[in-house]
Amino acid sequence: MSDFKFTIPYSARIADINYGNHVSNAAVMNFFQDGRIAYLEHFDCSELDIGGVGLIMPEAHVRYHREMFLGDVLQIAVRIESMRKSSFIMEYQISRDDEITVEGSTNLVAFDYDKRKTARIPLRFRESVADFEGRSEWID
Repeated sequence: MSDFKFTIPYSARIADINYGNHVSNAAVMNFFQDGRIAYLEHFDCSELDIGGVGLIMPEAHVRYHREMFLGDVLQIAVRIESMRKSSFIMEYQISRDDEITVEGSTNLVAFDYDKRKTARIPLRFRESVADFEGRSEWID
């Protein structure tokens, strides 16, 4: 997780557990969302407002490495891996005791909910994230 500059703690709850007695696939997507929301809040943004436009998610990927269980103390790491004019790839890494349990990514697209169409990523958001992630090439 050394390449990830943003992490939040999470303890697996009973609602996260499925009939296999481990964390469910659906819960992992919720973990990603919790991490994404916290990451965006770090920049005073939300999924509905990154500076005048919101976000939609047309694609998600998950890769499981280890099971997670009730009560596990997890770290959810989040970063933006790449950014284009209207979209970015957000990566996630969930770990327990410094061992990776799950990795994943989502493609997030800037979206104007009033006009119901994609939009450019606002410059203020782009600049803030580029500065935080050390990626000056993302600035227009």
